Amino acid sequence: MSKEMLTDRSVAGAKAQPGKRLEIWDARMPGLCLRVTDTGVKTFVYRYRTPDGRQPRFTIGKVPAISLRDARDRAADLAREVAKGGDPATDRRKARAFASGSLRTFNDLADLFEKRCASGEWMPKGKRKRQRTLDDENSVLRLHIRPSLGKMPYTAIGRADVRAVLRKMTARGIGAQANRTHALIRQVFNFAISEELVTTNPTVGVNQPAPNNARSRVWTDAELKALWSALNDFENIRDEDGTRVAISEIMALAIKLCAVVGQRRQEVTGMEVAEVDLDAKVWVIPALRMKGNRPHLVPLSDPAVAIIKKAIEVSNRGRENPSAYVFRTSWEDDRPILPGSLSRAILRVTRALKIKNATAHDLRRTMSSTMTSERLKVSHFIRSEVIAHSTTGGGAAVSMQNYDVNGYVSEKRDALERWANLLMVIVGAEDAPSNVTPIREAVA
Repeated sequence: MSKEMLTDRSVAGAKAQPGKRLEIWDARMPGLCLRVTDTGVKTFVYRYRTPDGRQPRFTIGKVPAISLRDARDRAADLAREVAKGGDPATDRRKARAFASGSLRTFNDLADLFEKRCASGEWMPKGKRKRQRTLDDENSVLRLHIRPSLGKMPYTAIGRADVRAVLRKMTARGIGAQANRTHALIRQVFNFAISEELVTTNPTVGVNQPAPNNARSRVWTDAELKALWSALNDFENIRDEDGTRVAISEIMALAIKLCAVVGQRRQEVTGMEVAEVDLDAKVWVIPALRMKGNRPHLVPLSDPAVAIIKKAIEVSNRGRENPSAYVFRTSWEDDRPILPGSLSRAILRVTRALKIKNATAHDLRRTMSSTMTSERLKVSHFIRSEVIAHSTTGGGAAVSMQNYDVNGYVSEKRDALERWANLLMVIVGAEDAPSNVTPIREAVA
C-alpha cells in the first residue's frame, strides 16, 4: 500500500507484482484508492469510516470506464454523503437486494446460502460440502435459526438478535447444538459478506455459548437390557402418564442396529440395500456417506444380519417396488429415516424408561469402550478400524484409502461378533456360556 498524487499517467502505468494486489491511495482526495490486481484489472474505490467504527469500501468503477477525474468527483460526493451521516456502501447493497425482489429476509439469505453450498459455488474450506453436512446444516437452520431470525431483514440482524437465539437454546440445555447454531449463523453472514450483501458479521464479538466438553457416557448392562426389551415391544412403550411413546417398528430396528454394529447414526439410518451383502455378511459404506470421506467395510454379525433382513421386510410392506433403503421412513415414498429422527426417538424412549443423559452416539461409545475392556480384550488398533477411526498415517494411510478397502476385515469381524454375542447375553436374547465370568452391571 502506498500514497501518492495520482495522475492519468501513473494510473495507466500501475502494475502489481505476480500473486499480489497493489493499492495506491490518492494524496489529493482522502479515501480514494486505486486497486490493481496482478492480472491488470484496475478499480477505483472509496474508503470511509462510519460512526460505529466500520471502514466500508465503496466501489466507484473500473479503469478505463471511469477516469481519474471522474473518480475524484465521485469520491467528493461520497465524502459529503458520509459527512451527513450516510453509509453509501451499505445503502447500495440494500438497494441491490431490494431491487431484486427476492432477497430481503434472513430466510431469503439462508436459501441462497444453501443453494450455493449445494452447487459448490460457495466452498469456504476449499472443497464441496458433503450431503451429510448439507443435511445437518439444513436441520440446524430449520429447527433453531429460521424460527427466530427467518422473517427479519438480514441487514437488520445484530449481535443482540444472535445472542437471543443462543441464550434460548442454552436455557433448554442444548449447548452443543447452540455451538453449531452459532457457527452456522457465522457461516451464512460470511457468505453474505463475500456476496457484498453486508459489511459486518453479527456473530463477531459473540462468544461460543457453551463449552465443547467431550462426552464419556456409556450405557450400563441394565440400561441396554431395558432399551432392548422396550424396542422388542415398541408399540407398548409408555410415559409416566400412560401415553404411548411414538416410535415405529423401523425406528426400533434402526436403534437396535446402532447398538449391534456401533457405527454412526447417519451411517445406519442412511443404509442402502445395495451397500449390504447379506450372504457374505458385509456392509460397505461408501466414501460419500463417511465422515472420513473413504469407504468403510463393516463385517456383519448374525444379529446384525437378522435385524437388516427384518428392516428390509418392514420397509417393503405394501409396496409394489422395493425400497432402495433398509430403513425407509413411513412418511415419504422412498426416503430413509433421518439421523435426527433416530436421536429424538431414543430421547423419547429413554425418558419413558427413566434412563438419564443417554444418546444414540453413546451406544457407539459403549461398544467401543467394551471392546477394549477386559470383557472382550480387543486391541485399540482393531477397535479404531471397526469404528473408522483409523490410526494409520503417512504412506500407510494412502494405501488404506486407495487400495485396501478390505483391510483387517477378519480382525474386525471377530471383534464385532464378540461384541454382538456379549450384547445378546446382556439383553437376554441368549444365555451366557458356562465358561465365562458373570456379566458386570456396568460397562468398563
